[in-house]
Amino acid sequence: MASRVSFDSDLHLMITDLESADDEDVVHDSFSQLIKEQSRDLHTDVMEMTPLDLQEESRDDVGFLDAPVYHRSDELQQTDALIGERWSSDTLKVLSSMPSRTIGRSRGAIISQYYNRTMELRRRNQSRPSVQPFTRSARPSILGYRVETDGADFDEGENKRERLVNNLQNLSVSDRVRMLRAMPLSLLEKKELRLLVLNKAEHSFSQSQLPCCSQLKYYIIIAVRHGWYSWLSFLSSLQLWQTALKRVGGRFGTGVLSYFVFLRTLLFFNIFLFLIMGLFLVVPQAVSHPDQDQNTSVRSTWGLEVLTGAGYFSHSLLYYGYYSNYTLQSERSCTESVNRTSCTSALSYNMPLVYFFTIGVAFFITCIILVYSMSKTFGQSFRINKSKGVLAIKVFSCWDFKVSKKSSVRLQRDNIGTQLKELVAEVNRQELKFSVLQRLFRLFIHMLAWLMCLGSTLACVLAVYYFSEHMLKDLRNRSNTSSSNDLLLKEASLLALPVVVSSINLLLPGFFNAVAWMEEYDSPSMLNYISIGRNLLLKVSVLGVLCYHWLGRVASDPQSLGLQCWESFVGQELYRFLLMDFIFMMLDTFFGEFLWRLFSQRALKRKRKPVFDIARNVLELIYGQTLAWLGVLFSPLLPAVQMIKLLFLFYMKKVSLMMNCQASSKPWCACQMTTIFITLLCFPYFLGSAVCVTYTMWTIEPSGSCGPFQGLKTMFQAGKLWVEQLAAANKNLSWLSWAHAHLVENPLFLFLSAGIFLIVIYFHSQVVDGQRKIIELLQEQIKNEGEDKKFLIMRLQHIHERRRTVSARHARGASEDASDS
Repeated sequence: MASRVSFDSDLHLMITDLESADDEDVVHDSFSQLIKEQSRDLHTDVMEMTPLDLQEESRDDVGFLDAPVYHRSDELQQTDALIGERWSSDTLKVLSSMPSRTIGRSRGAIISQYYNRTMELRRRNQSRPSVQPFTRSARPSILGYRVETDGADFDEGENKRERLVNNLQNLSVSDRVRMLRAMPLSLLEKKELRLLVLNKAEHSFSQSQLPCCSQLKYYIIIAVRHGWYSWLSFLSSLQLWQTALKRVGGRFGTGVLSYFVFLRTLLFFNIFLFLIMGLFLVVPQAVSHPDQDQNTSVRSTWGLEVLTGAGYFSHSLLYYGYYSNYTLQSERSCTESVNRTSCTSALSYNMPLVYFFTIGVAFFITCIILVYSMSKTFGQSFRINKSKGVLAIKVFSCWDFKVSKKSSVRLQRDNIGTQLKELVAEVNRQELKFSVLQRLFRLFIHMLAWLMCLGSTLACVLAVYYFSEHMLKDLRNRSNTSSSNDLLLKEASLLALPVVVSSINLLLPGFFNAVAWMEEYDSPSMLNYISIGRNLLLKVSVLGVLCYHWLGRVASDPQSLGLQCWESFVGQELYRFLLMDFIFMMLDTFFGEFLWRLFSQRALKRKRKPVFDIARNVLELIYGQTLAWLGVLFSPLLPAVQMIKLLFLFYMKKVSLMMNCQASSKPWCACQMTTIFITLLCFPYFLGSAVCVTYTMWTIEPSGSCGPFQGLKTMFQAGKLWVEQLAAANKNLSWLSWAHAHLVENPLFLFLSAGIFLIVIYFHSQVVDGQRKIIELLQEQIKNEGEDKKFLIMRLQHIHERRRTVSARHARGASEDASDS
């Protein structure tokens, strides 16, 4: 039995039931009645087809009725029966009038049909002031319109075309556009009809007949429309790295393209953070020129300062310790008049309060953007998960006909070709079947690989833990030295921990790739997901140890380390980690891609180049962005450093990719990679950064001799003191103290806010999942309707053959009776 899917008026409930035999009889009876009505209409208006025409039409119809190849024998037999059947004239008439057969077959019939539609629309406009939008499909219907054959006279077709143009001219602009869009004609024919309508309108209404106000309105509308289109074209040309991204996608596929798109997304995040920090913190502090005690009598070399972030940079806008803890006041302006002197009050800028709220607002807005981006990418990548439908769209309707330059045409052709390879590979991908012994062996190999990866990750994490503890002891021992050589050695030793961590991040992913090569994954997408999981475990573990090192060891006892401002020291550490990460990425690009290509081609005499490692490079980007988020509190200008790093990294990776890398030998579709990247960026990296920053502001005591929060027990008290000052100055604002105590200080409000965000994400994922299921049911319904169409045509042919046999039998009996008489 065929399944039928129906939707209610709200399109939220789906009811799937089975049809009974009675329902099938009703459908068949109604279809027979429709055939009778159509046959009467055809007999009155359509000429008889010649046998040659019937053969041509049958060949066309059979080609359309040919269904996709299935692996079931009954469907193959049904398709063969359709192909091998010789259709009767009545069946061919019904087939020629079906909605799907009118497109591209009879241009005159389409024009005649839409002439009738425009006439009905004009009558409706005359009877009613407004026209409701079309709720039914714009495709032609087999009932209610007369169908013409391709052999209609040329003059009659031109007359109907002229009448159609007249009717379109008399319609409103919106109805005309809607009607032209609904016509199943080519774009060239639609354009010709539109030009005919516009030219006729210009000839019928000359400028002398139009009033001055109408002419002015006409020119203003045209000017505004041209200006709007020019503005949209200008905005599209401003998209960052658009041409470079198309070139990368066309040559290396969507997997590598997702890396560069993700890099551009991170750049936008850092631009946002830089603008927020610059406008509200850096610029006001730089303009105020506070009297800071800049003890820079001992200077190290400039190159070492750039690498360590110490020396001159220690007392600059780059770090937390430079910002003041008082309210910045602008100068009072006084004007003297004849009788009196009037002065205006100075503007105040509470730096501790602004510092606190700027960090909080920046993280809150970033969280909203991340959640929105994650939900948007979820909807785009998981709504339709069947590659066959995407493949059909990509084949028939992906070419942009506005492209005219040869370079753009070549770029678009390469991009579409690469995407088609990926989609075809996804469609043809088959799961390999293994025996029981092979499955056990592969399971043993996978377990051994995971044990090796987990063991190496644990060893590296323990190494970072004990080495960071050793570096703190060394720093504690060197804190009492005062000679310049010892200070230089002390600053140089600060690079040891970032170098060790960056070396682990560089070498261990290579070990993960070797282990994955031993596992022999057949699917490139599965290999990338496994690599992402292992690199994710490594990066999260290392960052967790580092956060404990900074917030648990350094911040708990800064006096023993000789630190007057531990926040600036942590900011310097994050700056060094970010810079070392960039340097080691450059070394990996040079040695891992450039030198390996030269060695492979010249020494090993191989033509193959290395494949771009998507998992490792993406996790390196997320690792660097996490360092930038952690350092916003301790170094407000750290997003600017991350911006410069990402800009250099994009062009370096792009040049290395074009010169030293090749596309994967197994094409694979990476439609969900961007969603996975955004999800990993949000959970656990951004969430972990927000938790660390919140913990620092709520629980850890700030330094007493530097920064905007000196003298306070926690950074969080800056907001509480401001609320108390407002309540003391104005008794009407006493409710702010209650709101601050119950909404801000109470952690329950924070947990409720986080819970609401999680609920929104959950409901959005459920909506996306429901939409995907609806689309799957609709695709199944379309497939079933095609099967119903073939079934009804076969039923119609059998009825016709039966009637022909009965009529021949009656004629034979009548002739025998006549001969007997």
